[in-house]
Amino acid sequence: MTIVETGVVCGGVDTHLEVHVAAAIDGNGGVLGVESFTVSDAGYAELLEWLAGFGAVIRVGVEGTGSYGAGLARFLRAWDVEVVEVDRPNRQARHRHGKSDPLDAVAAARAALSGSARGRAKHRDGPVEAMRVLLVAGRSARRQRTASLVQMRQLCFCGPEPIRARFAGLTVFQLVNQAAALRPRAHAPVDVDYITLLTLRSLARRVLGLADELDWIEDELEPLVAGFARDLLDVFGVGVATAATLLVAAGDNPERLPSEAAWAHLCGVAPIPASSGKVTRHRLNRGGDRQANAALHRIVLVRMRHDTVTRTYVARRRAEGRTNLEIMRCLKRYVAREVYRTLPRTRLA
Repeated sequence: MTIVETGVVCGGVDTHLEVHVAAAIDGNGGVLGVESFTVSDAGYAELLEWLAGFGAVIRVGVEGTGSYGAGLARFLRAWDVEVVEVDRPNRQARHRHGKSDPLDAVAAARAALSGSARGRAKHRDGPVEAMRVLLVAGRSARRQRTASLVQMRQLCFCGPEPIRARFAGLTVFQLVNQAAALRPRAHAPVDVDYITLLTLRSLARRVLGLADELDWIEDELEPLVAGFARDLLDVFGVGVATAATLLVAAGDNPERLPSEAAWAHLCGVAPIPASSGKVTRHRLNRGGDRQANAALHRIVLVRMRHDTVTRTYVARRRAEGRTNLEIMRCLKRYVAREVYRTLPRTRLA
């Protein structure tokens, strides 16, 4: 039985593909009710109306604002409801209390109420979301291109001797262009040479098609990045794809990052205290956005090879006995600080 109380209400939602499970709690964390709603605009409206029936909704904690909960988060923001991004429940707590959708929804609501979950969800409705969509296609295209090239190489050195000798020693560019221009002919009902050449041609044309697709993606990305964060492209070592990756990590609402330290934690480059007793030390942060961390890694590699100031720094640190890995960790932290200063501070209208 649901007990209705008037006052402040905090919501929590455990999101799924077809049904979201919502929980409402009062200002003291007491459960007011738990209900399920369909994943649709009508279901979102019913969910918000149901929460408002208990009192004034102060915020809603939503699991998976970047996946199953993206539509709900957009709907709630459109109605000026504060949306808090909630991680999945602590494993130890889940082991003690069990797992169910209502329990997860209540846990999300209590995390939002207590402040243990305080991350602001990305808006996902502006130019940065468009960049993210393009980057998703770009990553899959690069993976497929690499896989196709590996398959071509394997077919060449494992194929019949005439084919192996024909393509031996060629660069990737030469291999793809020559294979794409093949016009094989069958000389027997079952001709292994013919089938192999036909397959090589198919893979080569796939590689060329993916290359054209990647060029198109970069052409679409460049004006989006330049229009949203022109200064970021001026940072040494930052290209269009790298800039887009960093902006996607920040989101369409970069004001959600209150400080440079928060940005460093998001990128996984802030050292984490790991002290105990008389031992004072820090450990590497392996959390955060791994795509953003990889983007910072690429910037550091470029600077270590081509930037005079960075090369001088690397030489000095090596003389102090630092390893390349330790030096790169320091440089990634410095680059994160520099990048943060170029990020937009307000939402693009």
